[in-house]
Amino acid sequence: MKNKIFLFVSIFIFIIIFSVFYKGLNKINIYSPKVELNKKIPQYSSKLINSDKLVNYSEIFNYDHFILLNIWSSWCVPCREEHELLMNLSQQRNIRLIGLNYKDNVISAQKFLDELGNPFETILVDIEGVQAIEWGAFGVPESFLIFKSKVVKKYVGPLNENLINEIKLIIK
Repeated sequence: MKNKIFLFVSIFIFIIIFSVFYKGLNKINIYSPKVELNKKIPQYSSKLINSDKLVNYSEIFNYDHFILLNIWSSWCVPCREEHELLMNLSQQRNIRLIGLNYKDNVISAQKFLDELGNPFETILVDIEGVQAIEWGAFGVPESFLIFKSKVVKKYVGPLNENLINEIKLIIK
């Protein structure tokens, strides 16, 4: 009799554990931070690349035209892939490109720009990664389209031709 009760309890516990794991496997747990549009830019100060000069974000992002903030690193392969598109976008008159160099060595970043060109009007340095977190980024590359100190659009991952065309439509 004890064996039958033990077998029944064991099977019941197994079914419960199996059900919990099965439900967990079918649940999609993709983390995606909430994208807040029309959110004011973070209040922060940053050093410029190759300089000890500190600049306040309000000085850089407080304009009546579009700005694309691109968070990039020299060690980031997708950053290298999107770089030519950024070089082409920098030729547009109605947008300014600002770079935020993320957790990178300044020498490596400069080599990256020397090799591929510099599409950025200004490059800010984020050695510790704190500024990217303030923006709401969770990786590189990420880009933020900004107008009048507010985030209009966020692009997670590398920019592609379709996204560049979308940006060009928005800034017209």
